[in-house]
Amino acid sequence: MYRFLLSRQWVILTLIALLLIPTMIELGFWQLHRHQHKVALNTVIGDSLAAKPVPAESLTAPGGEVKHVDLYRRVTARGTFDTAHEVVVRRRTNTDGEVGYHVLTPFVLDDGKVLLVNRGWIPADGAQTEFPKIPAPARGEITVTGRLMPDQTTADSGIKNVKGLPDRQVMLINSKVEADRLGRPVLAGYVEQTAPEPAGGAPELIPDPNHSDIGPHMAYAVQWWLFSAGVPVGWVVLARREARDRAGQKREDTAKAREPAAA
Repeated sequence: MYRFLLSRQWVILTLIALLLIPTMIELGFWQLHRHQHKVALNTVIGDSLAAKPVPAESLTAPGGEVKHVDLYRRVTARGTFDTAHEVVVRRRTNTDGEVGYHVLTPFVLDDGKVLLVNRGWIPADGAQTEFPKIPAPARGEITVTGRLMPDQTTADSGIKNVKGLPDRQVMLINSKVEADRLGRPVLAGYVEQTAPEPAGGAPELIPDPNHSDIGPHMAYAVQWWLFSAGVPVGWVVLARREARDRAGQKREDTAKAREPAAA
């Protein structure tokens, strides 16, 4: 009755089903891991934002790396902005989705080390081959507060670090690259400035990240697992339907074959 399962069509269909089941299960676990990563990251962000600010040099040093547990940790530093060596980071958007630049200004600490400070977003009003007009920061020695962030890399961000960009324009914020450019010791990572507020509201400070949204990854994981469970069920339904149709066709053929003999 089920000899048709040995046909080429059904062998191929069965092989496809056998491949789909583990693939869908694996995709479900991939989404589960993304969910777990998101939950863990949100926990780190929430704890960091709730903690009291600490000196930046207590968490980062030249040539090092920003630890995962210190992401978004509020830090403070005292020094002066070096606007003569500031650069802009291309293709960055604000909360309204407008494309512009992030302003990256070296902040020279009292001990001579440099902390990279992302002062915020400005619009790309002019030609992108020219260095944009940037509102000046506070002059003299000040205290800056911000969120500690890791160095941006092509592997982590997916953004290509394009060469041959206009002068003083970059695609990624990387302390090692900036240390080579400045010829000075630069603390690992960078800081997203939160205080003091810029005069006139420009550059536009980067808002705190949303750490309450866990995304749809868990729902996607459940969907993939349901799909994997549905494959064998669907295979059985199709096989039984095929067997029923073939049995019905065989009865019809037998009945037609007997009609002349009965006549």
